[in-house]
Amino acid sequence: MLGQSRSIAAVIVAFVTLLLLGLPFERTGSVSSVINFVLPSVTTAAIFALICIGLNIQWGYAGIFNFGIVAFFMIGSYVTAIVTKAPPRDEFSTYVGGYGPSLDVLPALSSDQWLPFALAMIASMAACALLALLLGLATLRLREDYLAIVLIGVAEILRRVVIQEQWLFNGTRGMPGIPRPFAAWVSTGNYKYVFLVFVAVVLASVFLLVEVSLRSPWGRALRAIREDEAPVLASGKSVVWLKIQAFVFGSALMGLGGSLYAMQQGAISPEVFSHFFGTFIFWAMLIVGGSGNTLGAVVGAYIIWSLWSITLQIQGYDLPSIVQGRVAYVRDFLLGVVIVVMLLFNPRGLIPERARVSRWLDRRVKAMQRAEESPAETDAPVAAP
Repeated sequence: MLGQSRSIAAVIVAFVTLLLLGLPFERTGSVSSVINFVLPSVTTAAIFALICIGLNIQWGYAGIFNFGIVAFFMIGSYVTAIVTKAPPRDEFSTYVGGYGPSLDVLPALSSDQWLPFALAMIASMAACALLALLLGLATLRLREDYLAIVLIGVAEILRRVVIQEQWLFNGTRGMPGIPRPFAAWVSTGNYKYVFLVFVAVVLASVFLLVEVSLRSPWGRALRAIREDEAPVLASGKSVVWLKIQAFVFGSALMGLGGSLYAMQQGAISPEVFSHFFGTFIFWAMLIVGGSGNTLGAVVGAYIIWSLWSITLQIQGYDLPSIVQGRVAYVRDFLLGVVIVVMLLFNPRGLIPERARVSRWLDRRVKAMQRAEESPAETDAPVAAP
């Protein structure tokens, strides 16, 4: 069953990739145009996969219903902006921070091209982890629906603070001119390749770290909490503390995704961080890919964001007037249809979670299956002499 699901997921990924490559080529007939469209889209999908992995830790393993993802996504982006940007220089730019130039403390190693960004990623993760810790201590004892309401409210409060308090983050003007790592080392035309490799390395490192963590006794304890808290309590473990750990870990990864998103875009504003774009879309990615599975989170992020990007190419065609100005609404509607269809026909996602009790038991079951498939030699009839 798992192998069949993976085959279906591979076919869907191949089909989406074909559309992602084929539509811009059909419109322009230029390979360079296809590359210029596809590479930023794949880079964004990889960044969003980090956030989706964080959500998978919270919901797929610990059962934490986080509906305030946009808060951590936004904080990661804004912390990166205030760490890497230069100080404000005119009356139209008012924000705290602006530490970028002062962080160039290793001029012999061109530290201005990497050190401020490394510190910004760490600071973004730390800020989101601290917020998650404070929220977790206060809210993780709530029931799932009440927890979701509280986190939605916290996210909206933070959005309003960003908009109204202009001295903090420049209000509705946003934060333009965010520097990009390694930008001075390569030409503008080749930078998209460098940044894609950088994001891919970060994603691969996080993927391995999360896989090792979730396959440990800590990960098995989280899965046990998701299924039933009573046995975990009976074993002497603190359910609340384990949930806080998962909440903090997942939120830190969301902050890391927000940090990379700010670097990629070069500018951010409060309008970007809506509840639909900053929360709902990541739930869609996890539902489609499959919760409780790190690979499913990555695959879901790629599929949903590729479908989102494909609509940008559809807008270039000569569509009926009733559709031409409403492509964005059609896209949102189709995204909802995808989620409903997935929940009705395959609620476990394209790559469902693998049922696992322990590695020892898995090996034992496989050994018993092999023994049943190949009868023992002692059972074979013995020929008469």
